[in-house]
Amino acid sequence: TMQTLPTQLFGVITALTVWTYLTAAHVQAEERDTNLRQQALKLNEITGTQAQRGEQDKLLKDKAAAKKLVAEAVRMAAEKPQPFNYNATLILGAVALGIKDYSAAETFYRLHLDQAKQLRSAKGLMAAYRGLVAAAYAKHKYAQTERLCAEATQNEVILAALQNQAGDKDDEAKELKRFLSDMLELQISAVAQQGDADRAVRMIDRLLGDQADGWLGLDLKGRVFRLAGKNEEALKAYEDEIQRLKEDNDLKKKDKEEQLDNVRYAQSGVYIELDQVDKAVEKLKELLAKHPDNPTYNNDLGYIWADHDRNLAEAEKLVRKALEEERKQRLKANPKLKPEEIKEPAAYLDSLGWVLYKQKKYVEAKRYLRQAVQNMIDLDEPESIEIYDHLGDVLLALGQKAEAVAAWKKGVEVAGDSKREQKRKEEVQKKIKANE
Repeated sequence: TMQTLPTQLFGVITALTVWTYLTAAHVQAEERDTNLRQQALKLNEITGTQAQRGEQDKLLKDKAAAKKLVAEAVRMAAEKPQPFNYNATLILGAVALGIKDYSAAETFYRLHLDQAKQLRSAKGLMAAYRGLVAAAYAKHKYAQTERLCAEATQNEVILAALQNQAGDKDDEAKELKRFLSDMLELQISAVAQQGDADRAVRMIDRLLGDQADGWLGLDLKGRVFRLAGKNEEALKAYEDEIQRLKEDNDLKKKDKEEQLDNVRYAQSGVYIELDQVDKAVEKLKELLAKHPDNPTYNNDLGYIWADHDRNLAEAEKLVRKALEEERKQRLKANPKLKPEEIKEPAAYLDSLGWVLYKQKKYVEAKRYLRQAVQNMIDLDEPESIEIYDHLGDVLLALGQKAEAVAAWKKGVEVAGDSKREQKRKEEVQKKIKANE
């Protein structure tokens, strides 16, 4: 009997300890939930555009905390009645978008839309539709994006507000027109993303009327054809646009040259899609001759050379120059920035990692590609299957097969619906199958 007492006591002590621990944990969880609930409810009190944007920025500085707040707010929004007013739903929608919780963003922007409809607020309706469209597009829900854009451009409150404005110079009128223009452009883009380039082109023709075959209409059509994967048609549209631009005597010389550069850059991308590498290189060299310090042009030419195993030493120089010039531009735009605060674009880091991989400098390549992945997250950039694919290749070259497969799987998870990304997705899936 005596021999079992310590065991029995230990069992009682253990049970009491566990119970105490669980009770304390439950109390702490309740306290956390209560604190989050109170924090969420306080958003109801924040009025004014400037104050609301300030609160959004403040919350997004700590994304881990923002995620917890948004998760609690989603639970609260399911209550009957839901506790958030017009101010809070707008702030929560923006914060949810900022942390890429698109389902939560949709929840709050739907609530904001309903509230704006009740108030007949054109400003609120525009904010709600912008948020809903952004969330749907980010989730590659292009049919839903199209429907939302159509609904927004036909909303009677928004259209009435535009009719009631004094004139084109009125700030509110400009905002309304910009909103309608953005929604129409996104609607056309969403139609093209669904692979229906012909319908998208008909929409452009109806929208622009007699100007549909002007340089602006041709530019829109070129983008539509690219999104739909019709690269030959895109190239033809861009060639026609260049001709129209050269014939346009009303456009200022500076604006004309800037648009010509934009078209030539777009052409370089189309040539890559058509596997006409030499023509893409020619366009980028032409642009670099005019703008030798342009980070984008340096990066793209360096990446193309690396991706096709050409001029690897020169390719590395170009990509490193792109990173250097990008840093210079950031510091020039914001002199108060400390050098260590500058986060390089993930695409440029990916290019450097890839050119190093091609030179068999695998350890260094891994470092830059890991940083590219981290910067995608930190800078809220869309996650890229291409970067995860490159990281997987580098990890495999280092003999880290399990990590390589994990990187490839992440790439498959974030792949978009475009033909290019779907093609890469198929290639990555083959790598996964071969290495699992």
